[in-house]
Amino acid sequence: MTDPWWKGAAVYQIYPRSFADANGDGVGDLRGITAHLDHVASLGVDAIWISPFYTSPMRDFGYDVADYCDVDPIFGTLDDFDALVARAHALGLKVITDQVWSHTSEQHPWFRQSRQRRDGDKHDWYVWADAKADGSPPNNWQSVFGGPAWTWDARRQQYYLHTFLREQPQLNLRTPAVQEALLAVGRFWLERGVDGFRLDAINHAMGSAALTDNPPAPPSNKPRTRSFDFQLKQHSQDQPDMLPFVERIRALTDEYPDRFTVAEIGGEESDWVRKDYTAPRRLDTAYGFDFLYAEQLTPALVRAALAQWPGAAGEGWPSWAFENHDAPRAVSRWALPEHRDAFARAKMVLLAGLRGNIFLYQGEELGLTQVAVPFELLQDPEAIANWPLTLSRDGARTPMPWQAEGPGHGFTAGTPWLPFGADHGALAVDAQEADAGSLLHWTRRLLALRRAHAALRVGTIAFVDLGPGVVAFERVAGDERLLCVVNLTAEPRELVLPDGVTLVASGVSGARFEGYGALLALRAPAKAGAQLRDGSAPHVPPAAGPRPAPGHASDVGRDSSFSGAPAEAGAQVGDGSASHAPAATGPRRSSEWTGEGDKSSPLVAVDAPADVDVAPTTTPLAVPRA
Repeated sequence: MTDPWWKGAAVYQIYPRSFADANGDGVGDLRGITAHLDHVASLGVDAIWISPFYTSPMRDFGYDVADYCDVDPIFGTLDDFDALVARAHALGLKVITDQVWSHTSEQHPWFRQSRQRRDGDKHDWYVWADAKADGSPPNNWQSVFGGPAWTWDARRQQYYLHTFLREQPQLNLRTPAVQEALLAVGRFWLERGVDGFRLDAINHAMGSAALTDNPPAPPSNKPRTRSFDFQLKQHSQDQPDMLPFVERIRALTDEYPDRFTVAEIGGEESDWVRKDYTAPRRLDTAYGFDFLYAEQLTPALVRAALAQWPGAAGEGWPSWAFENHDAPRAVSRWALPEHRDAFARAKMVLLAGLRGNIFLYQGEELGLTQVAVPFELLQDPEAIANWPLTLSRDGARTPMPWQAEGPGHGFTAGTPWLPFGADHGALAVDAQEADAGSLLHWTRRLLALRRAHAALRVGTIAFVDLGPGVVAFERVAGDERLLCVVNLTAEPRELVLPDGVTLVASGVSGARFEGYGALLALRAPAKAGAQLRDGSAPHVPPAAGPRPAPGHASDVGRDSSFSGAPAEAGAQVGDGSASHAPAATGPRRSSEWTGEGDKSSPLVAVDAPADVDVAPTTTPLAVPRA
């Protein structure tokens, strides 16, 4: 049976305000996206996900929707959207749109009608509740953006619920008419040719019917910058009553061939929620915040995150993102400035190797850094409200630099809605296109390998212990086996690797992995009759002490020779805890290494074009195209 197109896909997120501005008003738009889709297609991704472009007062920049079935004039028209879809499909790109179904704008006609009277039209389309006897809110739930999640409305003499801004009232998805209206919205976009939906904050869409108070969160070393951080969200989100509606969403998309659904599932203990939302007859995949807000990228974090999805019968399919429009840029979070170039390459190797779907955020292929937007230029309502304790989302939403020169960097002919980073001109698309050793070309090479190798797209994963600070795992599909090794420290490592053929390498010379050195290698097929084995891998602490980053241009295709016995195969995911990532719950298994216990042959580098399958001469393995 052929896997669906989306399984193992690479998806490129586009934040419309910041991607490309075609009309010179300083804000990106749909025609700007269409004009630059060739760049996206050239990366080798399978689909684009477009953040909201619907009619909106822009209090939360499109995530406060006033009309689900139209385009906000700042972004263009429905005709512009249709042209975008047609161009994307012509380039072989699927189009995923953001659906914000947990709340609307307070300016949506539905809410304007709902707030008029308690027995009027759409009176039960939003979550309304009476005040307590003392006039205080109905319960203690807190908004994600800080403060009570309830606002008093004098028209109805009741409070309405808002998980986010007060301008984003919560829809009452327990009302059958609301579900029908949202499914009609989905059908509208499916009929226009979209290939699927990203469902925003979907596990926030329904709280407990009884509006039970949330319990306080236990003491923690994590800073609490918002009132939201002081509670366990046992009753305000993740309710099982939501799942029948999730099944209705799936039933809708199943009416159209080859459609795709991905859920955004937030929360510190979201593993079981993602499993529920991706169970049979529900959504195709889900992603959480395992990596998006992690302070460090460590082997323990990677192991713990991937261990949540061991591939059990009936289990859904995971998705992973290191960056998005809400999270700080990963190269700024996880690496010192002097190491960012090497780290960006290593991070991309790791992302390309993960089991699941992978999401790249616009500019990630360029290694864009987080921008320190000054207070007077901030647009993000959360950052303004919690200044200076909350890191601004604006720093990851700054415009895409298409050209190295010029005040608008090819993004706009006007004044951009957010400032560019001081270093973003040097990272611009045209500058990196002209540099064969750039991160842009490196990203294309890695995505081409992921597309070419079934093991990377849909294969199993088993971690291998290669020592502190190094994450290594084997991906297997049929007879195809690939090894991914990434040094996640700034310190060099001398590693003993099994035999195989190096497909790509950065910062690797012989047995030496420089700081943030990484490679992907093709392994020989497993021995006939090899037994699966379990084994525990130790907790892997982060390395200390910075080291100079190596150069990169000559690292691709470098001869990497190793000797010595391979590390133990089939190592279980480690038990080290990490931010938003629970400990492993079960063993990970893999076929034994070829020639385990014997002197291994060196990994031999093969320098081949990124879009061509590598046919190694040192093993009999043929490389099928996924």
